[in-house]
Amino acid sequence: MCLECVRMNRRTFMSLATTGTAACLWTISGRSNSAFARTGLSPDEALARLKAGNAKFVNAPQLCEAGLREERANTAGDQSPWATILTCSDSRVAPELIFGGVGLGELFVARNAGNVADTAVLGTIEYGAEHLGSPLVVVLGHQRCGAVQAACDVVAKHVELQGSIGPMVEAIVPAAKSQEGKPGDFVDNTVRENARRNAAGILAGSDIIREMVHEGQVKVVYAYYDLDSGMVDFID
Repeated sequence: MCLECVRMNRRTFMSLATTGTAACLWTISGRSNSAFARTGLSPDEALARLKAGNAKFVNAPQLCEAGLREERANTAGDQSPWATILTCSDSRVAPELIFGGVGLGELFVARNAGNVADTAVLGTIEYGAEHLGSPLVVVLGHQRCGAVQAACDVVAKHVELQGSIGPMVEAIVPAAKSQEGKPGDFVDNTVRENARRNAAGILAGSDIIREMVHEGQVKVVYAYYDLDSGMVDFID
């Protein structure tokens, strides 16, 4: 199956995008209007597209030549991402693939170990939503996450992590503490709880995103990626 069969091509996508009013500067204090075309998708439509793309990835993951040269030329001057993904740096978790082989300019992606919504990530998400018009934010945890495993080891085994890894993992430790002793797999439960907490943290930590959610312009959700099956479970 060709990549063009599993995703909307750039020309079709751009025909659905709305035209933004002209403005040159994005500021934190005021809602900006980009001079570039923005996506015409609502938050729910963007979420439905991610779900459909993941279903295609699970059932027909084979990809052919993507026409990247043309796609690169079409997106060189602007971008209109229709979803922002915060996920782990794990090399097995590639949002552009697991959501159906989406192309350049379609997903605005922030990655770090453990998919933590720190200050840099919050700024990235705000930029994607306010300046680029991305209507959906997804915090995506995944099966057998090494950063979450490390946090669980800190809680259950009192492991002391060296270098900068320790402070990095500290952000995940509260999620691990909340899941210690509960039924089910400790690490797996913590992966889901960590994703939930970071989704909530985006709303708590960003006035911009919280206001856009209140106005119905943006939706924030969290999800779990199964490395074995390739399936993404969007958690309500």
